Amino acid sequence: MGKAAQQPMDAPPVIEVENLVTHYGERQILNGVTMEVRDGEIMVIMGGSGSGKSTLLRHLMALEIKTSGTMRILGKDIDALSQVEFFDLRKKLGVAFQGGALFSSLTVGENAMLPLYEHTDLDIKTMEIMVRMKLEVVELGGFEDLMPAELSGGMIKRAAFARAVVMDPKILFCDEPSAGLDPAVASALDDLILNLRDAMGMSIVVVTHELESAFKIADRITILDRGDILMIGSVEEVRKSSNERIYNLLNRVPEADAIDVDEYLSRLTGEITSGSATL
Repeated sequence: MGKAAQQPMDAPPVIEVENLVTHYGERQILNGVTMEVRDGEIMVIMGGSGSGKSTLLRHLMALEIKTSGTMRILGKDIDALSQVEFFDLRKKLGVAFQGGALFSSLTVGENAMLPLYEHTDLDIKTMEIMVRMKLEVVELGGFEDLMPAELSGGMIKRAAFARAVVMDPKILFCDEPSAGLDPAVASALDDLILNLRDAMGMSIVVVTHELESAFKIADRITILDRGDILMIGSVEEVRKSSNERIYNLLNRVPEADAIDVDEYLSRLTGEITSGSATL
């Protein structure tokens, strides 16, 4: 299955981030990140270990407290929202967690129904119909009575997607969706992500380290390195980049950074340095 047509460059943003700075204690994780996610696009976030991509994802999901900067989600300034408004906004966001994060004591159908049960006043029959519809979308129709322990790794990821989209979110966040899957199953999951975007008209943000998956599904790719954005561009633009650090990331070239003697000694003696570090 081929990738859908790229989303128009003038599509309005659903997420706007400007000069985002984040610290964990004394350590600076994000260094003034500025980016946007457009309506209907699949934005892939990539970066090496310690680049800050997981921290950025948590910010985009409105789960992290920033040091400074601004962020708007679906046109709403996060800092200006009341608790009720913030809660309503969160209902429009879906999350497919790494590993699926299904409740082992609940069936597939019950797992997928949880957001409806917690956030709506729908009757049980209506919720069951909505769950079956979403399970059909992720190709798990008829599996609603199975327990998570009875599912394969790929089926667990699909069940997690059904739960994430059961309330028809405007934005779907996916954390390493292909992690731990064999290539054929991972490719099928990529197709599912494309189908969800096309069928439901949502914007999708994916954090992944899988290059093949990223190049297959992305409309644009954001590449982070040590808390800074190296580039944001199309798959073709990323492939053609002359940036050495991007080349190393794409070609899995290890980087042997020179040791800063003063910083090394400060770490050994337990002193706090003035430099920043990233997780």
